[in-house]
Amino acid sequence: MDDFSTFLASRRSTRDFLPDPVPMEMIQQIIQDGLTAPSWSNTRPFVVAIATGEVRDRLSEEFLRRWDAVKDFRGSGILRKIGSIFRRYGFPTSNWLVVKKYHKDLLPRSKKIGKDLYAHMGIEREDKEARDGFWARNYEFFGAPVELFLFTHKSLGKFAASDAGLFMQNLILSAHSKGLGTCPQGAVAVWEDAVREEFEISKNYSLLCGICVGYPSQDSINQFGANRIPPSEIIPPLKR
Repeated sequence: MDDFSTFLASRRSTRDFLPDPVPMEMIQQIIQDGLTAPSWSNTRPFVVAIATGEVRDRLSEEFLRRWDAVKDFRGSGILRKIGSIFRRYGFPTSNWLVVKKYHKDLLPRSKKIGKDLYAHMGIEREDKEARDGFWARNYEFFGAPVELFLFTHKSLGKFAASDAGLFMQNLILSAHSKGLGTCPQGAVAVWEDAVREEFEISKNYSLLCGICVGYPSQDSINQFGANRIPPSEIIPPLKR
């Protein structure tokens, strides 16, 4: 049991990957391992689109173009904002929740990991160019040769998302056991239409997130460890 706990704690989100291809048999295996997770009435209310090669590159290029079109929106002048609104290119086409500010209950944890991560990288808070550059790495999939796009069935709502989360965790741990790195990404969920241009996916499904998959590089960013909260922070007290 101690070994299992150590294994779980050793997993990190990988934010810099080697370009080495991942064998498709290995991708199929981690997906198969993901499917051993429990599911609501065994419905498996999700689909996984696998982007590699030219498809992966086209999506990365399109995401980067869209990000470049909107990254300065918040701090730009009125004329540029008006132009952006009329053009709308780069605005989220799905999953606006990703770009909303966190609720005050959750904001402190979000701020802490942002502060810790940028400090680890030596990026100052005022350095917008460096911060934007790092965010853009999301749309390069951090260099990973594989990007998985996870869609959930709209009819089951939060239960489909719960099942997808269970599937993802099994998949991620399976990848970790095989020496692969992963990084779940909400950032790519804002442009579902671009993903649909590459894959035949039923309109009954909506994009939940992406997952980078590949071999981790030796870059120091991969040594970053997020703060792990104690169980006491998520266990409410009994009513008196």
